[in-house]
Amino acid sequence: MFLIVLAIALTIAAGFIAFKLAVFALPFWVAMSVFQYMHGADTGIFLPGLAAFGGAIASVVFVIAVLAFASNPFVRLVALGLFAIPATIAGYALIYGIAKNAIDSSIALNILGGIGGIVIGGSAMAHLNAIGVAFFSPHSPSKSLISLS
Repeated sequence: MFLIVLAIALTIAAGFIAFKLAVFALPFWVAMSVFQYMHGADTGIFLPGLAAFGGAIASVVFVIAVLAFASNPFVRLVALGLFAIPATIAGYALIYGIAKNAIDSSIALNILGGIGGIVIGGSAMAHLNAIGVAFFSPHSPSKSLISLS
């Protein structure tokens, strides 16, 4: 009985952590790609680490700047989607990885993972949109595509 309660608690904790960290899926992937590319070119460890950090910061700054200054809702939606796609993939993998130990049906696993991915991707879009609107235009809530209130 204790192990079941512990498994449920850890699953809820993993879901909560995924909601909070889903916004950083794209910067992590950018940083990892830049690091692997530069490290593969035999540039050592320090320079690829510095470039990876710069690439991650640049991806966040780029998307928040697009959210702040773009007046076209389609452009804003594309920028949010750029962040939501890696978060959706990460959410799918997280939920699939947790549930595969308890569910034998692959169809049920894919459906559950898909629902989890969509929820976590949507959460990343909502959080990033709120950050972009609040950071650059605190007096203009009408630019928001997704309302968190």
